[in-house]
Amino acid sequence: MGLELSSPLGSFQLKRLPFRKNELLRAWDAADEYLLNHLAAAGIAAHANIVILNDSFGALAVVLSAYRPTAISDSWLSQQATRNNLALNGIADEQVRLLDSLSLPETGIDYLLIKIPKTLALLEYQLHRLRPLLKADCLVIATGMVKTLPPSAWKLLERLIGPTQPSLAVKKARLIFASVDQNLQLPENPYPTRYQLENSDLSICNHANVFSRDSLDIGTRFLLEHLPQNPEYRNFIDLGCGNGIVGVMLAKQNPKAQIGFIDESFMAIASARENFSAAFSDTRQADFLVADCLSDYPEKSADCIVCNPPFHQQHTIGDHIAWQMFQQAHKVLRKGGELRVIGNRHLNYHLALKKLFGNCRQVAANAKFVIFSCVKS
Repeated sequence: MGLELSSPLGSFQLKRLPFRKNELLRAWDAADEYLLNHLAAAGIAAHANIVILNDSFGALAVVLSAYRPTAISDSWLSQQATRNNLALNGIADEQVRLLDSLSLPETGIDYLLIKIPKTLALLEYQLHRLRPLLKADCLVIATGMVKTLPPSAWKLLERLIGPTQPSLAVKKARLIFASVDQNLQLPENPYPTRYQLENSDLSICNHANVFSRDSLDIGTRFLLEHLPQNPEYRNFIDLGCGNGIVGVMLAKQNPKAQIGFIDESFMAIASARENFSAAFSDTRQADFLVADCLSDYPEKSADCIVCNPPFHQQHTIGDHIAWQMFQQAHKVLRKGGELRVIGNRHLNYHLALKKLFGNCRQVAANAKFVIFSCVKS
């Protein structure tokens, strides 16, 4: 069983993803509660077309499932958590329509309910795409915890929707109400962005929710200088691939190899697919998978896995996703296969890696990053 969320709209059992034993973190926050309490007090119109953006683990979608909402997210984990939580509460899947971040809902939106995402570029992209679908009297309500609500979120809503009005803070959460301005002229949607990869002829595409949209980040730049150089490797995986530039360069260095790109972000995989196609056109094939790390990959199927693990999940910092990546990589690698990992120095990944693989070699280091290599014995 999950933890129980009680609201005026009902009580529901909810779990986070990825699952962890003795999980103490809830699958919702005070901002979810504030928004649900407000909707219950104000009343929700029957047969309203409700669209939910960036629901973390399905709390909003599950509680509002009686209204058959559409939930849009860039996170595979968020979508899967929503499915799991619907099932946990005996609610049919079809009560909630799940869309990825690059898809559009039906027109005539009556309620647009927004959890402010960590990456405001994602919100900007979403507002650009959804603004033409809003009814004139659409209720637009954004919410988040005060400590993670930057003033630029207000400005985005005002620039792309219309006038805003903030609520009082309750349990360190806040609501932002935006009124649809019918006379507002939308500027051009700036996403996806593109930049020229240094020392190459590649133009890199980055969708809005992909890390470091405007240039090559310093961690990836360092990793590209120290990619595996084993001609025996035939099956590579770019795990947590982002825009896929690591996998693209692995493919360039290994002309006969098969490359797999995996990320839980739909926008990351869309970026990786476009960048691989731009680099190789129809001359190479690759695998692209939106998934929870390597959960759906067969055991002993890869020669080399390269990854730069995240050390946060939305606004929650922790090493559980990195540890999941390391454990699954150990299962997916063939005997003699290599996991190559880059991380910030302070994360001490080598301790977990040595415990799991029995070996861990430092490949390179600079003032901020360390690159490790582990071989499956």
